[in-house]
Amino acid sequence: MEIACTADELQLFNVIAKVAEERHTPCYIVGGFVRDKLLLRPTRDIDFVCLGSGIDMAHAVASALPGKIKVNFFKNFGTAQFRHNDFDIEFVGARKESYNRDSRKPIVEEGSLDDDQKRRDFTINALAISLNNNDFGQLIDPFNGIADMNDRIIRTPLDPDITFSDDPLRMMRCIRFATQLSFSIHPDSFEAIARNKERIKIISYERISDELNKIMATPKPSIGFDLLYRSGLLDVFFPQLVALAGAEYIDGMGHKDNFYHTLQVLDNVAQRSNNLWLRWAALLHDIGKPPTKRFEKGHGWTFHGHDAVGERMTYKIFRQLKLPQNEKMKYVGKLVALHLRPISLTKEDITDSAMRRLLFDAGEDLEDLMILCESDITSKNKQKVKRYLENFEAVRQRLKEVEEADRIRNWQPPIDGAEIMDLFGLQPSREVGTLKTLIREAILDNIIPNTRDAAYAFLLSKAAEMGLYPVK
Repeated sequence: MEIACTADELQLFNVIAKVAEERHTPCYIVGGFVRDKLLLRPTRDIDFVCLGSGIDMAHAVASALPGKIKVNFFKNFGTAQFRHNDFDIEFVGARKESYNRDSRKPIVEEGSLDDDQKRRDFTINALAISLNNNDFGQLIDPFNGIADMNDRIIRTPLDPDITFSDDPLRMMRCIRFATQLSFSIHPDSFEAIARNKERIKIISYERISDELNKIMATPKPSIGFDLLYRSGLLDVFFPQLVALAGAEYIDGMGHKDNFYHTLQVLDNVAQRSNNLWLRWAALLHDIGKPPTKRFEKGHGWTFHGHDAVGERMTYKIFRQLKLPQNEKMKYVGKLVALHLRPISLTKEDITDSAMRRLLFDAGEDLEDLMILCESDITSKNKQKVKRYLENFEAVRQRLKEVEEADRIRNWQPPIDGAEIMDLFGLQPSREVGTLKTLIREAILDNIIPNTRDAAYAFLLSKAAEMGLYPVK
């Protein structure tokens, strides 16, 4: 099977082949580059394995290429990396590995190409191409990776129980590749993931979340989360999401399976936006439902307050999974907290002040919130979906009209906390916060005009009720 390479790639491979011959160090392209080329996927990462020192080989190749190239190398791992012509290039010496039970860090020994291919995670990643004079360009496929690629199957080259137990992160990678490539996982490999799921506990949450983010970034992330759920992996590191699964019935009244509803919402958002953190908001939008689920006689199932509970859970989950503890977390929490608000505005007789309040609370994230809310419509009844979407379109139009009239989005009240403290001789305190809130709410509810004079008069009135008077 031939691989179509660009002129830049062929030029690079010819330089490496020449250096390999001069150094009497056999060298091969391995892994993901070969796989992606065969699948016609774009790739700029190229890994090379050589029968000798990967670090020495990297320095020699970097010296042979034009320009001044900085080589980063890691003696403990025997690897070296550099960039050239927008390629991320890595060299490693061929090796064989063994593992201790409590660590995914291998004990490494020098090995042959065959040893190196045996340590690879999946057959489709164990392919190699020779860069040696006697067989330049020859594909080396000891585990029938090409056949698996044609059959769209992911499997381990050796016993999957050993492969996954040795390095449990490979279970996450297996599911991630299945999601990215729309491949099936071979039954033997999938059953081994289920058997070894507890081994994921030795993997750091940073590593797990990196794989989750790659799954989340795919065109249909539900594939990966369904596999994580069915394998049992998800319950080990993300039990809050698993708690959404299943439907419960009392007196013949049931609620939908909120886990699979969530996956549908996630896919719907993925069709509308590439924003990773909006996709996280989709995944977590109903996370507060299990702790708020109640059955009320005559009403059925309720989830009162799941939006507020979900916001608090979002922050805990971000900390647990070692996701960013910054504005991204606040953004996701905010969308989870607000995800019920737009649908409440589809009812008749909604006031401008309710629209104004949503504009203020959502700010620059209003459009993302609307994408999330529209994606939350997962009914199989096409007429119902059509009606909801038309209602949302009416809300969009009304929000636009209110925004044009009031310019309230990202608005700040005309009197801030610093001025309140200066006026009344106060230190930062609850009273200052209360007065700020009263001014804001009065303007949002259209009790007073959005002007400084009106806000100032209102402030003096409310402060007097609290026993506060200007000191100057």
